[in-house]
Amino acid sequence: MLRRIGTTGLLVVALAACGGGGGSAGAEPTGGKAAPPARMAQSTPATPAERTPAAPSPVQRALSGMSVEEKVGQLFMPVLYGTAADTVSGENQARYAAGTPAKVVAKYHLGGVILFPHNVKSTGQVVGLTNGLQRGSKKIPLLIGTDQENGLVSRMSALMTDFPGASRIGATKDTGLSRAVAKATGEELRALGVNLDFAPVADVNVNPRNPVIGRRAFGDDPKRVATMVSAAVKGFADAKIAATAKHFPGHGDTSVDSHTGLPVIKHTKAEWERIDAPPFKAAIAAGVDAVMSAHIVFPKLDPSGDPATLSKRILTGLLREKLGFKGVISTDALNMAGVRKKYDDGEIAVRAVLAGADLLLMPNDLPKAYKAVLGAVKSGRISRERLDQSVTRLLTLKQNRGLLAEAPVASVERAGDVLRSSAHRKLAARVGG
Repeated sequence: MLRRIGTTGLLVVALAACGGGGGSAGAEPTGGKAAPPARMAQSTPATPAERTPAAPSPVQRALSGMSVEEKVGQLFMPVLYGTAADTVSGENQARYAAGTPAKVVAKYHLGGVILFPHNVKSTGQVVGLTNGLQRGSKKIPLLIGTDQENGLVSRMSALMTDFPGASRIGATKDTGLSRAVAKATGEELRALGVNLDFAPVADVNVNPRNPVIGRRAFGDDPKRVATMVSAAVKGFADAKIAATAKHFPGHGDTSVDSHTGLPVIKHTKAEWERIDAPPFKAAIAAGVDAVMSAHIVFPKLDPSGDPATLSKRILTGLLREKLGFKGVISTDALNMAGVRKKYDDGEIAVRAVLAGADLLLMPNDLPKAYKAVLGAVKSGRISRERLDQSVTRLLTLKQNRGLLAEAPVASVERAGDVLRSSAHRKLAARVGG
């Protein structure tokens, strides 16, 4: 059982290289003259680091104890239906052949779940749901995520402080407010048992006709957006909540909604560097936990015609190698039209992993996507090494946010103190509407 992974004795010790005697006895030097007898080397006692093998880290221990099926399950974060972990739902049964949310978690060895308004009725109910979902994950605690950007996209708005959205915060030019609002948002999410927010939006909204980003962005000035995103990432970290910068490589200059179509961005590489890249660079420098891909075609970055979510050039070549991002790469929702134009639901999941994605968000058909990824691993199309890279990143995120050793337990009393507190309502009023 990996439910509790102790930290005592798990400090990784770097092994010192052992330098043995490199000479070969009796060899003659160039020129044919015999070498003088070598003096006997004095033996040096081995240091503790040389004698003791490095102890595995908590992440390594967790990874080594997982089956291939469990590792594949860690990649997935679907939508589940119902307001309690143990309540039977016809929707879950139809989609996943498992009646309750907890049974879906166990069946697919899920790494996480994402909550939507249909999962939210009251504070006590959400606390019970998140605690119940965590109990349903027998080995590795869950990432429980949601989209709480504030403003237009606020999945938990029925319970949480009504903070203004990013555009309003950006208009203040006050990075302190950006950090404070992110921290307060994170504190309220954490009190409900949510540990991952798919925020902040790092897009630069340079297209007034943009139907999907708009006021969700901090503005249209790359430098200002970058400073606001950096501050927000730090605010979520202050609250011990994982943050996600989205939507890479930049969804700001589109006139098509990727939920219903496949946008094409015609920026040159130089324009991308100047307009779209700065907020993502700032988020990475601030230590953002995850970056979400966009279902957009960016021909100057990848001429294949595939959306960024399925592009190795963009996710691995650009985000990983050029920008140096070492955290979790999440897809945007895989049930959106923008990613489903060319491939079926199983192939989409496989191609996303091959492109460099670690977290597969909201697959349209979870059973098909899970089976396809598992089959690709067993056939060698996705190497075991590639799978382990993604699982290691996901486990590392959990470790960094205090989620790996033991599942967090939310408290109704704590939530009552934090949600819509006087301090948070005053903060919302400072930002203004």
